[in-house]
Amino acid sequence: MDRRTFVTSLGVGATVGLAGCVIDDSGGNGSGNGNGNESGSGNGNGDGGGNGDGNGDGNESGNGDTTAEDVNVGMVYSSGGLGDESFNDMAYNGVEQAEADFGISYQNAEPDSPADMNDYQREFAGSGEYDLVCCIGFDHVTDLVQNAQEFSDQQFVLVDAVAETEGGDLVENVDNYVFREHEGSFQVGHLAGLLTTMEYDHGAASTSPDDPHVGFVGGQETAIIDRFEAGYIAGAEYANEDIEVSTAYAGSWDDPGTGQEIATTMYDNGADIVFHAAGATGGGVFEAAQSAERYAIGVDDDQSISAEGFSDVIVASMVKRVNTAVYESIESVVNGEFEGGSVQDLGLEEDGVEAVIGQDFEGELPSEVTDALAETREGIIGGDIEVPEET
Repeated sequence: MDRRTFVTSLGVGATVGLAGCVIDDSGGNGSGNGNGNESGSGNGNGDGGGNGDGNGDGNESGNGDTTAEDVNVGMVYSSGGLGDESFNDMAYNGVEQAEADFGISYQNAEPDSPADMNDYQREFAGSGEYDLVCCIGFDHVTDLVQNAQEFSDQQFVLVDAVAETEGGDLVENVDNYVFREHEGSFQVGHLAGLLTTMEYDHGAASTSPDDPHVGFVGGQETAIIDRFEAGYIAGAEYANEDIEVSTAYAGSWDDPGTGQEIATTMYDNGADIVFHAAGATGGGVFEAAQSAERYAIGVDDDQSISAEGFSDVIVASMVKRVNTAVYESIESVVNGEFEGGSVQDLGLEEDGVEAVIGQDFEGELPSEVTDALAETREGIIGGDIEVPEET
């Protein structure tokens, strides 16, 4: 992956200025005139509060006209960081596309742990140089509720959670994106349940239908991952109510060794297909699938592409379009249409989640399987199929 900028390894409790941590090696828009920041705000002339040394384009309130090239975005990822070929990388794809389409600039921050997220949020917001701070992952929410209220002029986006005050009100300067993961997980569970009940042999794997059995590997036990698990189990049981579903959690988003160990045990015990919702830990599931000559299901991105070395066993992925959330939020800032205090709730109907067939399996699944998946997709969207959100 060609990454532009990185922020790494902020020690717990440490505070490091952005000038020392954020490296913009592609130029970006950091060469503004005078003392203006990248958003072009706060340094106009006149007597409206500017610094007097700006480029002279400010109005009386000290704000100049902002173009797309002026927009600067701070990206604070979830723990596990870039290179997970999944959740964080999908967010990165969104900001990369925004850069290509709009000419914006951005800087990346990769927390080593959730404890670092508060520091990065505050560093980006406190610098006054960022038009938008994107917080990727539910672990941000507790710190963000406090920081967004303190930095009330800063625009934030939160992906995978909702920022609310203690009174239950939406934080006014945070746009929230959440997903109905259980809907897409039902679809891949339905696929797994159908395949494990039939003889199927394609790519580098095959099924053994004598004992229908599938598996699920989670990263950490959270409400979000429980939605993945609940939907997957429901989909598998929709295909075959007698199916065996094994589930286990690795306790980490970036431990492929444990992921491989768990999945290997599942395959050894008869599972034909294992679905992971475990970030970079899922790479170990793919390793186990190839070794066992059984199938796997990816998550967040189309992992038959992002983890192409395993495309011969990744029969499908439950794609969660985090990239769309990041892209749309940046677009709203570019167009001057950012709306804080709002929630975007994305499921199958909104194309926020989707069961995507792996690139090596397109056109290679039995029509009875693809037809059944189309029917359950419409059933979920139309309300005829209710998908559980909890196990």
